[in-house]
Amino acid sequence: MNTSHELGLKPIDTENPREIRNLLGQFATGVTVITTRGRDGRKIGMTANSFSSLSLDPPLILWSLSKTAPSLPDFTEAEYFAIHMLAQEHHSLSGHFARGSEDKFASIAHRECERGLPLLEDVLATLVCKNINQYEGGDHLIFIGQIEHYQQRIGEPLVFHAGKYRIAAEHPELSA
Repeated sequence: MNTSHELGLKPIDTENPREIRNLLGQFATGVTVITTRGRDGRKIGMTANSFSSLSLDPPLILWSLSKTAPSLPDFTEAEYFAIHMLAQEHHSLSGHFARGSEDKFASIAHRECERGLPLLEDVLATLVCKNINQYEGGDHLIFIGQIEHYQQRIGEPLVFHAGKYRIAAEHPELSA
């Protein structure tokens, strides 16, 4: 049996979060905007790439939020939230919801569903989810949502890899 050192494996340096971020950034993800209504009725929205499908039966998703995020109390207390999967042309929309701002929805096309959630227009997919559970996950809180309603359109996803927005492309060896 080989040791980790012999295999070229490095120990994680927990004192260097940038190194860990760069390591995990090698995994390409899609980009989402997650919205809800705040405790005071405000529209809340934020960019997240920590989204993943979890189960088909029942239809569950998960995403995580930093425990230091200003919107954490709003999301933890929300009965519902919406996940918006962004298309490749939405890089500026992603940046908009990643920044702090008084009213992130003032100049953004959106409508409201019967749950009162702000829903962004013209995204690849929108999932309206019941906030069914939350779990501790280090410095983040993991949210589990059950999909109750959705809409989708055909398009190419916005991808995030190595700290940059990317465009997904079909692998040239697999294209017909």
